[in-house]
Amino acid sequence: MLGVYEGFPATVHKIMHFRISISNRSLQQKLVKSLHALNKQAFSLEKLADLSVPGFQAVFEFGIAEADGFNYLNEDETRGALKAIVKKPLQTMDLFCVVRCHRSVSEKRASLKFDYFMIRFMFNEGLMDAYAFHERGPRYTSPEDIINVIVNKVNGTCSKKVLTEVF
Repeated sequence: MLGVYEGFPATVHKIMHFRISISNRSLQQKLVKSLHALNKQAFSLEKLADLSVPGFQAVFEFGIAEADGFNYLNEDETRGALKAIVKKPLQTMDLFCVVRCHRSVSEKRASLKFDYFMIRFMFNEGLMDAYAFHERGPRYTSPEDIINVIVNKVNGTCSKKVLTEVF
């Protein structure tokens, strides 16, 4: 089943709640497109995670769940997910996120250990809940950082803010 990972952990490290100002279908389409756009995009780790060490970069890789695994959101997988959402919006969207961290040393990039996250978005009428689980890695980025990157990317694709955090 697209969007649901059977092995999603019961205990999570961060929960955030958002108010939605568009339909679940439209939000999910924007979400999938935003995740696809974030794939392989490099970010300064200092801006992303408030790290005080300069020269660190983070590159994201997102995959969407399908039963007992995750599929990398390449062009084909993104098209397939969008078609499935048009037919029937998802109640749950589970994602796998790898944050590949690198440090610039002179002219070369030195790879650091990666962070691995599982993220679950649950959709209700007018609300979205985000759950993040840090599976392994040195935690250069926090679960909250990952959710905020996704939310900011989705909001950045719209003329008005479509996701507003509810405290």
